[in-house]
Amino acid sequence: MDYKKLIAERISEVTKTDAEKIENLLEIPPRPEMGDYAFPCFSLAKELKKAPPQIAAEIAEKTDREGFEEIKVMGPYLNFFLDKAKFTGDTVKEVLEKGKDFGKSGSGEKRTVLLDYSSPNVAKPFSVALLFTTALGNSLYRLFNFEDYNAVGINHLGDYGTQFGKQIYAFEQWGDEKALEEDPIKELLRTYVKFHKVEEEDPSLTDKAREHFKNLEEGKEYEYNLWKKFRDLSVKEFDRVYKRLGIKFDSIKGEAFYSDIMQPVIEEIKEKNLLTDSQDAKVVDLTEYNMPPAIILKSDGSSIYTTRDVTAAIYRKKTYDFYKNIYVVGNPQALHFKQVFKILELMGYEWAKDCVHVGFGLVKFQGMQFSTREGKIFFLEELLDLAEETVRKIIEEKNPDLENKKETAEIVGKGGILFFYLKNSREKDINFVLEDVLNFDGETGPYVQYTYARGKSILRKYGEPENYDLSLLKEKEEFELAKNLSGFNAAILSAIEKYEPSQVTRYVLETAKTFNKFYNNINIGNSEEELKKARLMLVKAACQVISNALYLLGIETVERM
Repeated sequence: MDYKKLIAERISEVTKTDAEKIENLLEIPPRPEMGDYAFPCFSLAKELKKAPPQIAAEIAEKTDREGFEEIKVMGPYLNFFLDKAKFTGDTVKEVLEKGKDFGKSGSGEKRTVLLDYSSPNVAKPFSVALLFTTALGNSLYRLFNFEDYNAVGINHLGDYGTQFGKQIYAFEQWGDEKALEEDPIKELLRTYVKFHKVEEEDPSLTDKAREHFKNLEEGKEYEYNLWKKFRDLSVKEFDRVYKRLGIKFDSIKGEAFYSDIMQPVIEEIKEKNLLTDSQDAKVVDLTEYNMPPAIILKSDGSSIYTTRDVTAAIYRKKTYDFYKNIYVVGNPQALHFKQVFKILELMGYEWAKDCVHVGFGLVKFQGMQFSTREGKIFFLEELLDLAEETVRKIIEEKNPDLENKKETAEIVGKGGILFFYLKNSREKDINFVLEDVLNFDGETGPYVQYTYARGKSILRKYGEPENYDLSLLKEKEEFELAKNLSGFNAAILSAIEKYEPSQVTRYVLETAKTFNKFYNNINIGNSEEELKKARLMLVKAACQVISNALYLLGIETVERM
């Protein structure tokens, strides 16, 4: 039952005012002894032409008290104390009935939301630098889908641009076909790094690379065939990493796809008198909007990613008629997306306001800096392997008899990494220290996963009763846990509104803490039989909600740890 809505309806009945307005004004008191909900009656003083304390007293006198232990006037506030046993029982019942759907309210109403995330560069390693966009985008994808939006996950591959002229030249000069077949990413990285080292001594390589890219844009067979080979081999490697992470996409279209359809868009920009000359390049002048000019065509006539992103947005609107078009890309690209959205607006597309850049901060990996050009790369799979190895050692110490140690360590290690990336506000810079990320006792993924496994262990030990009386759940710790469980949908809606999976991460951390407090203070095994049954159902409900929340973060659960 939605008690917040119930309170609003009860107050509305008495005051003849709008229930939705009242619901939005309801507050959570700062201390438990002040109740579970509070309504500020001064918000109705002008409308009802009465003093707030008088309004509070009249509402208290006339309001139906079913479901509440007490309705108390506290100055200008009307405070509601829930019937703890009824609330706890109702909440547990709802969780058990809805199962994997608990927390869902269907607010999306099947509206289409596009999520552009991950977007690795073809012929480059899938490094840890890509993990933030991948983890964040995947979680948002799951959140929107869970709330009944039609979420579309888009992987906008970096498969175009001058870098491919460099890659083609590098492989032409120093590539090894056999090495390419055996380990494509490693071989392409080797030749790419060598290109930049040689380029420092021979700047003419830059012009040769540009020539190759110009040929690629014009569809020359030699460049196209090499480019396609690099792309196909790269996508195959990427798919293997995504499978390990449990991540999927509904559309995989790189920049190259849009290069074939961007000429009409360039013509449209020109026809709308937005294109001007600047040092032989074609630009859209955005100085009056406090932005530098946006290049559409470079001086040699080749395109730039701004052109392709404008084209992609128009294509996506025509293809999906989206409600929101979301780009999960790091904060350094904020100006780029402001320019793209402004160009779309100036072109007369009203839906430009529905394009959203969801930025995120930088990650320092124990002080390491990454550079593809210099070959300083930490492959994501290396990190996942290291996490699995670290967790396996911890499990060996804590539970040496555990079966499937490797599989469990893989899930917990991977989950711990994803949890870390999603734990704090996405715009904050973070410092990655593996020992902290995989700590079983801190505010971490392993702590939450261990809490889930502990709950499942209790259920295996005592069984799951078929008949039980939830009205027996009256203790403070039981009520606090139920209150926490009931807040799941609010956390989901907040995460969607703010594009912040950390709302769910912080929620599930608090759920785990509240569950462990309940577990430590309530002796389930020594409880009277009927009470034990009810408490086991509360444990089951808590496990269900933790599992639901971790799923939305892209994290699997394990039954034993």
